[in-house]
Amino acid sequence: MVKGLERYEAILKGKAKPRYLEAKASGLLERKIKEAEHVLLACEFCERKCKVNRLAGEKGFCKCDAKARVFGAHAHFGEEPELVPSATIFFAGCTMCCIYCQNAPESVMPALGTVWSEQEIASWIELMHARGCKNVNFVGGDPTPYTYNILKALSYCNASIPVVWNSNAYYSEKTAKLLQGIVDVYLLDFRYFNNKCALKYSNTPNYVETVKRNFLLAAKDAELLIRLLVMPSHIECCAKPILSWIAEHLGKDVRLNIMDQYWPAFNAYKYPEMSRRLSYEEFASVLDYASDLGLKNLVP
Repeated sequence: MVKGLERYEAILKGKAKPRYLEAKASGLLERKIKEAEHVLLACEFCERKCKVNRLAGEKGFCKCDAKARVFGAHAHFGEEPELVPSATIFFAGCTMCCIYCQNAPESVMPALGTVWSEQEIASWIELMHARGCKNVNFVGGDPTPYTYNILKALSYCNASIPVVWNSNAYYSEKTAKLLQGIVDVYLLDFRYFNNKCALKYSNTPNYVETVKRNFLLAAKDAELLIRLLVMPSHIECCAKPILSWIAEHLGKDVRLNIMDQYWPAFNAYKYPEMSRRLSYEEFASVLDYASDLGLKNLVP
C-alpha cells in the first residue's frame, strides 16, 4: 500500500466510494455545479480572476469559452505507478503560459481542442473504467478553466472511479472550495518558490502565495501527490526551498515525485538559462537535499 494514498487504494478495492458519487447522492455535487455555473458569468476559476462573462463568449487570459475543449484522451501509462493505467483527459487551455510547455501549442490555445459535451466526457470516463483504468485524470493544459464542465460531467457519470485533479495549482480559493468533497487525489505541480521566476518563465503573478494556499487546502481535503519538476538553474531559488516548505508544512510522509524530465520545449530556446537539459549534478543535489530533510515517501 502506498503511504498517503490509502483511501485511493481502498476505492480501487471496492472498500470505499469515490467522493464524487457520495457528493452526487447527497446533493452536494448539484449545488457545486450551480455555483460553478455562476462563476462563468464573471470568471474567477483561476487566481487571475479575469471576471469575464464566458457564457456570453468573453475570454480572459486562458482564452477558454464555456465549452469543454479537449486535445487528447487515452489510457496513460506514463504517470506515477500507483495511477497507471490512468484515464487521462487533456483539456486545451491553461491558466499559466510556461515558456517550456511540453504540451504546447494545444495546452495554451483552446481553439485547437475539440468540443466535448459533458455527456461525452461522462461516457468516456465510464468506458475507460470498464477497460480497466484506475482513475480519471483531469489535466491539460490545466483543468481549472473547465471546473464547471468537469463537475457537470461527473453528474452524468456512475463509474466507481477515483477522481484525480492534475493541476498546476494556480486556481482560486473559490475553485478550491468547489473541488472539496469531489476530488480523491490532488496531483499538483510545485514549480517555483520565487515569484520573479514564476512571472518570467510562466507569466504567473503571485504564484508562490497562491500555490502554497492551495497545497494546504488540498492536504486538508483529500489525498495529495506532489510533482516537483526540477528545472535547470533553479535549484537554490526554487527546488530546494520548495522541499523545505513541503517538509515543514505538509509533513515528511507526503507522497512526492521529484522529476528530472525537464527539456527545453516550446519557447525555452529564447532563454539561454532554460534552453538546456537538467544536469546530473543538479538533480542529484535536489535528491540529496530531500533525503537530508527526511522526505522519504518518494515516487521511484
